[in-house]
Amino acid sequence: MLEIHDLAEFDAYVARVQRLDGVVVQGVDLSAREQVIQSVSCVGATFLGCRLHGDVLEHVVAGGAVVFPRLPAIPFDPYRARLYGHGELLGGWDPSAAGSFDRDALDSRIYAWASRHPRGQPIPVIDALAQRLHDHAIDDALGEHLDGHRDVAAVMGGHSMRRTDDTYVTVAELGRAMTREGWYVATGGGPGAMEAANLGAWLATRPDDALDEAIVILAAADDYRHSDRYLRAGAAVLERFPDGAESLAVPTWFYGHEPTNQFATSVAKYFANSIREDGLLALATRGVVFAPGAAGTLQEVFQDATQNHYDVFGTISPMVFLNTEFWTEVLPAEPLLRTLAGERPYASLIGSGDSADEVMDFLRSHRPFRAG
Repeated sequence: MLEIHDLAEFDAYVARVQRLDGVVVQGVDLSAREQVIQSVSCVGATFLGCRLHGDVLEHVVAGGAVVFPRLPAIPFDPYRARLYGHGELLGGWDPSAAGSFDRDALDSRIYAWASRHPRGQPIPVIDALAQRLHDHAIDDALGEHLDGHRDVAAVMGGHSMRRTDDTYVTVAELGRAMTREGWYVATGGGPGAMEAANLGAWLATRPDDALDEAIVILAAADDYRHSDRYLRAGAAVLERFPDGAESLAVPTWFYGHEPTNQFATSVAKYFANSIREDGLLALATRGVVFAPGAAGTLQEVFQDATQNHYDVFGTISPMVFLNTEFWTEVLPAEPLLRTLAGERPYASLIGSGDSADEVMDFLRSHRPFRAG
């Protein structure tokens, strides 16, 4: 089904086809196209959050179209046609001023809106619909975005990893190596290991010492819970090294107290963490690397294992554990996963390493494949 996301697409399509039958028009202000709309057929069309008034609204509904109205008093667009861009969710927060991320940033305002109702309790139907519509729009936009990125390599890991940790440096080196390999780095979009991978990707086109310099700048504020200082350090890196390479973040407002990391160029942020988790692992067709983490990362290990174990998406992809001691002794997920895999095809794609080079060597020599 054809989707139209802006007025230029709308004008070109109507000029060529002279009708809107079966088309989805998403989040476009059509108030200046009322005469055009009234002159064409709209059978089976869908208008998502478009501005339609009076006779025009009657015309499209009478012609068999479905209209989803704009929703009032919400701080986001539930019908957005694209992923969030680089820095978009920090809009309203000025790193050079005395403002507060927790109060001023779009990211925080959306989280405050979503947190008005206690977790686990029913929320008003309009709020629930707004969240579901938004997440569907992000799903749709993410699918279109990934059409241009075939080899997606995901990096998972703990949000509490400090910028001063040795493993943070290793993960950043890994994100840089993956991007230089031509792979598209995707993370959960939060701080810690996730930020490190996006940082490495951002600096992939720079000389190696750029990463060393960036980490020195970031180390001055290494605790994300002090959000303004933390984000100002990130902003200083972006000012020092503008125009970085592309990468993806897939965060969630379920953990909305954590700022979305600043180094991803495209952000697919969801309200529903379950949808986000499943989708993030599914898109990682080139493999998933698990840096040390806690319960959330452990959940991701076995969620990814389930996708490989049952061949859920038709592609079996590598699973690599970064820091062998952690994953065999501290949280011994790797031996358990090998036992679970047994003789299944994905058993050969389970690996481990203690450096970015070791992980990259495993990924290069173990390519994803289709089962059966």
